[in-house]
Amino acid sequence: MAEKDSIPKIQTDSHIEVKQVYTSCKPMNELPAKFPFTRGVQADMYRSKLWTMRQYAGFSTAEESNKRYHYLLNQGTTGLSVAFDLPTQIGYDSDHELSEGEVGKSGVAIDSLRDMEVLFDGIQLQNITTSMTINSTAAVLLSMYIALAKKQGADLSKISGTIQNDILKEYAARGTYIYPPKPSMRIITDIFDFCSREVPKWNTISVSGYHIREAGSTAVQELAFTLSDGKAYLKAAIEAGLDINIFAKRISFFFNAHNNFFEEIAKFRAARRMWAAITKELGATDPKAMMLRFHTQTGGSTLTAQQPQNNIMRVTMQALSAVLGGTQSLHTNGFDEALSLPTENAARIALRTQQLIAYESGVTQTVDPLGGSFYIESLTDEVEAKAWDYIRKIDNMGGAVAAIEAGYIQNEIAESSYNYQNAIQTGEKVIVGVNKFQVEEPVFDDIFSVDDTIRKVQVQKLVQLRSERNNEQVGQALNNLETAAKDNTNLMPFIIQCVEHYATLGEISDALRKVFGEYR
Repeated sequence: MAEKDSIPKIQTDSHIEVKQVYTSCKPMNELPAKFPFTRGVQADMYRSKLWTMRQYAGFSTAEESNKRYHYLLNQGTTGLSVAFDLPTQIGYDSDHELSEGEVGKSGVAIDSLRDMEVLFDGIQLQNITTSMTINSTAAVLLSMYIALAKKQGADLSKISGTIQNDILKEYAARGTYIYPPKPSMRIITDIFDFCSREVPKWNTISVSGYHIREAGSTAVQELAFTLSDGKAYLKAAIEAGLDINIFAKRISFFFNAHNNFFEEIAKFRAARRMWAAITKELGATDPKAMMLRFHTQTGGSTLTAQQPQNNIMRVTMQALSAVLGGTQSLHTNGFDEALSLPTENAARIALRTQQLIAYESGVTQTVDPLGGSFYIESLTDEVEAKAWDYIRKIDNMGGAVAAIEAGYIQNEIAESSYNYQNAIQTGEKVIVGVNKFQVEEPVFDDIFSVDDTIRKVQVQKLVQLRSERNNEQVGQALNNLETAAKDNTNLMPFIIQCVEHYATLGEISDALRKVFGEYR
């Protein structure tokens, strides 16, 4: 008996105890595309239409990123996903002193509509969906995208894609915010309102658990904090007078896929069920307004610089969990991303991983193939129960904004991150090639680097732009934006006007800084 008691408990990464064997679960009579959507949001799922295969890409200049987009499209990617550099994310032009050393490094530098025109040269926006990972400056980048679509002669009612536009997780986990929470939420609801009328197929927010997970949360925390943020956006939009049955149809989610295979699948299934309950509680009656649709990216923080080829297997497992969990679109990381931006070779292998799952594995042949599994159904229930516990705590604090302002969510993430890293240090958590199964290995030198001269190129472009545009029109458009920001006028038409006169991203952000201030 003593020997049996000494056997350590086996747990998931969210500290859910795993039984030796599962012999029963709640009956699973639910059908896909039916409330609460545990089994998926489409009746046929991948039998009739595969997920969108997006490869997150963007680096250096718009010219260089455009080449990578055409390469990926030629390799079979079915949607674009744009990474922006840090200055673009926080509202600084490339010639700003704080942009030094960061231009074009973590993504593409976009200073004006002129850069956006180059970024999508040869790509018809009406014929492809584009996801843009942008938050505090989401309104500006979306305005550039809309302005470019108009220049291409596109029907705005037909262009589709997603902006991340999730500022709450920036305060909680990532840090690329500009304005305080209240005006930031106002900008988000302005986007909801504008797009519902003018760009109805655009997903106006992608509530992001990805960066919460990358900051060190568990799967359960990722789920709970993400849905709490989503709930806050719902309430803000309702308070602004918007109809949940309209705007909620254009809310999407962005989740991470880590290595604990079954827990990740359970997380995705629980997420749909929980979001259906949240939207219904807040007044949604249209099933499409209650459906949780999500993009998945494999776990960047799980990639190792040691034995980087091992990352191919990690990414494969993670991608498969996302597919079995019912994702609507998927990005697979390059195996070399712990060392650098992905090379073309790594990007191609990452895309091929998705294509192999789609066309060779057989997992797409039936809907929710793990549905009814004693383990999966039990685990889905347990993940859901633990996530609801967190959400109730956050609701009792006054919601996600209040919980962030109190530091609760940040502290929970920090504690989980510490515990995870400590488990690796002690060997309790095995990371292959890092704390076990190490080998002597040569320096991996096939890495992608961005030229430090990129900033000079972008600065020259800005000098030329400011000499060629009508600066009087730019000044008037920026003044109009400031005036609109001081009252409750929807900001989007004014930002689009600024963009069309070739005001820069930094100039537009500064105009709003004058009115809203900065969050410190």
